[in-house]
Amino acid sequence: MTFKKSNIFVLLAMGLFATTASASDHGHSHAPAADGPACEGFGPQTPRDIDSLNGENKRRFAAAPASTALNLCNIHFHNNAEHKAKDFSIFAGEGKHGHGGGYQCSISKTLSKAELKKPSKKICKGLKPGDTIEVHWVYTSCDITPGKGLGSCLSAACANPDLRVETQVFTVVNDKKALNFNDFAYDKNIVNGLHQAKSLPNTTGTPVEFLGSTTGPSYTEQACSPMQVTWSVRPQCAKIDINSLGKWCGNNDFEEDHAHGVRKLVTNPKLLSEIK
Repeated sequence: MTFKKSNIFVLLAMGLFATTASASDHGHSHAPAADGPACEGFGPQTPRDIDSLNGENKRRFAAAPASTALNLCNIHFHNNAEHKAKDFSIFAGEGKHGHGGGYQCSISKTLSKAELKKPSKKICKGLKPGDTIEVHWVYTSCDITPGKGLGSCLSAACANPDLRVETQVFTVVNDKKALNFNDFAYDKNIVNGLHQAKSLPNTTGTPVEFLGSTTGPSYTEQACSPMQVTWSVRPQCAKIDINSLGKWCGNNDFEEDHAHGVRKLVTNPKLLSEIK
């Protein structure tokens, strides 16, 4: 289906990508009911347990090109991991409207007092040392300018793009020797004519690639996302310096200043693609 310009705004209103989380971050919206029959007719959904390779969803689409052949359109992060893997499998609970749920890194339970030291000022509207975050670098085949939410990944001339999300789960620490988030930022970086992150994490294992959808707390197994997204999720956690995150939240091209809510893990095999 080819989306007209009006359809793009319908999709935006549905709250795909970070815009989903933005609509519910402050309790002004409510997640759909998490009971009843599973969605029918939709393509594979996300997030998932990346250690489980099984999936029975029959909807197929071509995997998006590598991120280096696409334009970066958005960077945002979620409060706790939306995905699950051996390295981030500590269940944080059901949460409320997408906040407080998801999964935490194993290393988050073995941090030093210095790593857990409270910063002198509030960072990213409440981010704390010891928190787990899942970062999404969103790439599109559209010729766009990176910016806020899904609106930056689509255009009136390109309403049905290839989409890829590069993903890394971090444990947040108060340690300037940890990874610096600004090394993975955008800062108007152009490579071979394409908008690109300055770098992507490359020490946390080979990314697990699969076909899925958009995420965020507006979707459940009963209210599925219609979008087609290729995911690359790194299987290991890494430590990230909270001070560098605070600097990024204070000034970035995506108007991001806080962690977004998570979509509940999708476990129904009829809603998952097979990981090959």
